[in-house]
Amino acid sequence: MTSPTSPWIKAWCNHIHTLAVEIGPRGSTTNGEKRAAEYCADIFTRFGLNPHLEEFSSARSIFQPHLVASGAMLFSFLIYPLFGQVSAGIAALLSAVALASELLELGFRDNLLRRLVSKGTSQNVFVTLDPSGGHRQDDILQDIILIGHLDTQRTPLIFRSPRWVSAYQNFTTVAFAAFVLQVVLYGVGFFTQSHWSWIWPATIFSAICAVLLMIICIQADRSPFTPGANDNASAVGLVLTLARFFQENRLQNSRLWLACTGCEEVQHYGAIDFFRKHGSEFHNPKAIAFELMGCAGPAWVTQEGIIIPFQASRELTSIAEAIARDCPELEAYPCQVKGGNTEMADALRSKIPAIAFFGLTRYGIAPYWHQMQDTFDKIDPQVLDRSFAFTVEFIRRVDQAA
Repeated sequence: MTSPTSPWIKAWCNHIHTLAVEIGPRGSTTNGEKRAAEYCADIFTRFGLNPHLEEFSSARSIFQPHLVASGAMLFSFLIYPLFGQVSAGIAALLSAVALASELLELGFRDNLLRRLVSKGTSQNVFVTLDPSGGHRQDDILQDIILIGHLDTQRTPLIFRSPRWVSAYQNFTTVAFAAFVLQVVLYGVGFFTQSHWSWIWPATIFSAICAVLLMIICIQADRSPFTPGANDNASAVGLVLTLARFFQENRLQNSRLWLACTGCEEVQHYGAIDFFRKHGSEFHNPKAIAFELMGCAGPAWVTQEGIIIPFQASRELTSIAEAIARDCPELEAYPCQVKGGNTEMADALRSKIPAIAFFGLTRYGIAPYWHQMQDTFDKIDPQVLDRSFAFTVEFIRRVDQAA
């Protein structure tokens, strides 16, 4: 195992400091995110590598689609009783489209809401490292893809503390059920051609939920961006440090892809673009996503998801379990991400076996997640030390298993 004073840990800390302090907040599609991408490209170039910078179009906010959807649900409530069956039909159709679009948005799928929100330009930066021995392209046994995202999230009230996060998750569950009920009742009112007097009052609670969700989204989009030392400068810094480490200590059988992606915080536009553009180039790929690596862990994700659960590759979780048994000094453990997704989900949806290393505590808490307190002084060199050793050993074992 390395030590917190090793050159690798010092280099990792320097990258985190540059991203979180010198560059600072890196909101999706903002100049801060662009500067972070340029910094990564510059570091790769200093290593003698050939970085690729690829631009793509992305939403600017993760909250705008939900604001539009909740506004549509409220509008459908307001017009339902106005013009008999005509307004009932319009309300039923509008609320159904809003709900379906919300489901697609939460599943990282294209939908009508994405046509209505503001867009900007973002970028991914990546390099590749060939295995030792001068393998030809068709001799590469597998690709190992390492991903950390550049951007940081806003700091709304709903992320103020674990209790606020829990309250928000409970509220959205209730609101979703109310929206489903609204769609069903308005559909009943239209298709039965009977403007039952009880249907509209029965959806007053849904309208209240829509108003509250709109308020939450407006407040969220007016909050400042976090400096994002743990989320996710720690992951980007790890990708940069691993690039240097494996440039000097080449794998035997695997080509490495080291990607720093944009716009993860607005539904993973960067990772989706990366896998779409390069999926055909991969040989027997495996993917590892990094999240919040600087304050807790090392921990590996066994399952994550919002609506659809994503299971980590059993082959890769078995390797993580073996390292935890063989190297107890690393204090590694499994975890589950509830109510969220890492870029592991994007790899899995692209049919790529994947796992995520996510710095949740053993109690399932994400330290300083989407908070202004996510600053460089919170980074724990002892955690970096264990996480670096765990990650290097994991990559080597994946390489040996090829």
